[in-house]
Amino acid sequence: MHPRPQDKQHPFRAVHRIIALIAGGAIAVASAHLLLLETDPPPTVTLDDSRIVHYMSPPDRGGGASPDDGEGTIGLGSLTTIGHGGGGGSISGTGRGGGGVGYGSIGIGGTGAGYGMAAGMSGTYHGGLTGRFAPYANTESYASTTHNPFHLVQDTPLSTFSIDVDTASFANIRRFIDASTLPPQDAVRIEEMVNYFTWSDPAPESDEVFAVRTETSTCPWNNKHLLTRVGLRARGISDADRPPANLVFLVDVSGSMMPDEKLPLLRQALKRMVHRLNSRDRIALVVYAGASGLVLDSTSCRHRDRITAAIDQLCSGGSTNGAEGIELAYEVARRHFIKGGINRVILATDGDFNVGVTSHGDLIRLMQEKKELGIFITVLGVGMGNYKDDTLEYLADRGNGNYAYIDGMHEAQKVLIDNLTGTLLAVAKDVKIQVEFNPAEVSSYRLLGYENRLLEAKDFKDDKKDAGEAGAGHGVTALYELVPTRGEATDAGIDPLRYQTGRMFSPDAAGGELFTLKLRYKPVDSDTSVLREFRVPATVTPPEQTSADFRFAASVAGFGMLLRKDAHTGRLTLEDVLALGTAGKGADKEGYRSGFLRLVESVRHITADDPHLSSR
Repeated sequence: MHPRPQDKQHPFRAVHRIIALIAGGAIAVASAHLLLLETDPPPTVTLDDSRIVHYMSPPDRGGGASPDDGEGTIGLGSLTTIGHGGGGGSISGTGRGGGGVGYGSIGIGGTGAGYGMAAGMSGTYHGGLTGRFAPYANTESYASTTHNPFHLVQDTPLSTFSIDVDTASFANIRRFIDASTLPPQDAVRIEEMVNYFTWSDPAPESDEVFAVRTETSTCPWNNKHLLTRVGLRARGISDADRPPANLVFLVDVSGSMMPDEKLPLLRQALKRMVHRLNSRDRIALVVYAGASGLVLDSTSCRHRDRITAAIDQLCSGGSTNGAEGIELAYEVARRHFIKGGINRVILATDGDFNVGVTSHGDLIRLMQEKKELGIFITVLGVGMGNYKDDTLEYLADRGNGNYAYIDGMHEAQKVLIDNLTGTLLAVAKDVKIQVEFNPAEVSSYRLLGYENRLLEAKDFKDDKKDAGEAGAGHGVTALYELVPTRGEATDAGIDPLRYQTGRMFSPDAAGGELFTLKLRYKPVDSDTSVLREFRVPATVTPPEQTSADFRFAASVAGFGMLLRKDAHTGRLTLEDVLALGTAGKGADKEGYRSGFLRLVESVRHITADDPHLSSR
């Protein structure tokens, strides 16, 4: 295309003509009024083979928008070097700023900031500089949950749930706090916060898959109640004994994956993981955007250079056809299936599926068809601004999978390197827990967290009912707040009954047991479950004699309750959380517990004026 004569006088007009032609009518770019100083150098624009616009614009200048309403979905973002979208704005005095979402040096189209002439500046500023936090076009989504209530033991003696070994919530919360803001309440899942940490629970006996340890003491936020920690530890397997792996990296390369904290971070993390694997392992690489494709067929890790070169070639552009990519990844995994080995798809994405099958129901039906083949899934979430936590959690929960959020290389190291065997190798699937409380000892109870993992009592024995997987060496902690029968009056949020005052107890109720815990799971190569049963005595440990694990787990749970503004936190404060966590820090060889305490301190500063969190 040759520039028109008038374009030689105003180089930005030529740029807009190029962009309009590239858009091909899909993106409307109006005849823009542009904020331009004569001394500014002209921008440069090129088009690569993937039809992504590469551009550079002078600083502090707004991008394209219409004269009256600057919705402009494509602009020339300030301090933006590559991408599609960026700044925007109108100079007419009436239009809205366009393109306000950017991620550091990469601009991505979206809704802008400000009005009128200022919009040209404001839209550019947020697109090119502060837009990494997407303040004006935040489309992140989280599943809505309600806090578990207290249940009367006489009415609801059974508490049933699926285990959860996911850790995504904690890393995602850390991302918000590190940005000096509080996370959305629905982003806080207490079970994932607690299960982020490693615990000192004993390993199972050689012929067992799980070991269980319990501990009960006074509840830190209500001294009339008790708090019980249930610790579950899966059998560990050394790296030397780990079976060979057939892995398929399924990487989202859509346009939203351009920012440094998305695809570039994933490239670095996956390459580190490749170097952690051994020559018996195999890797394939599948990508998806507007369409999916096989970048690298299954290749032995003896050829690390070939694999890392394929990863290095990944670049983003286009919309997101996640369903098509998942279909292809499972097909590749099926073709290279290792009997008796690890067969897993590793999905890396921000979760923003916008082409093809996009509903939760359709995606789950697709994955349930594939998991019957014995292929598990690991979901790695990345990014901010358009992050779809609800979608990714849903996929992992129902696809025989685990879910982690990668907020930096430190987290990638933890998930993909340090905990590699636990991340990849499942030792049990469809793991369920059912607790029967003794009404002679417990009048009411509530489970902390696991709101998205609750099951009906009848689901416990139903082997067709899906539940969570446990990886090698994984630890799972569940916390119950209990109202003792011989203590405070029943606290279940309901008035006393008029026509009944109690029920007859069985003789076993007088045996001094607090509850019975039942554990049901399937071996990974079986569709028939195994049942284990544990009877827990009504023994209460004085607070000063509780283990470091008990104190630290209570601290993490209390922190989650405060972030969620839980109605049952009593007089708990951040100072109490810090005191508990410090008392339970222990040796902390990995430094994760110290990192948690730093997060609590950060929230103290963020919420210094919030009486709900700071002091009571």
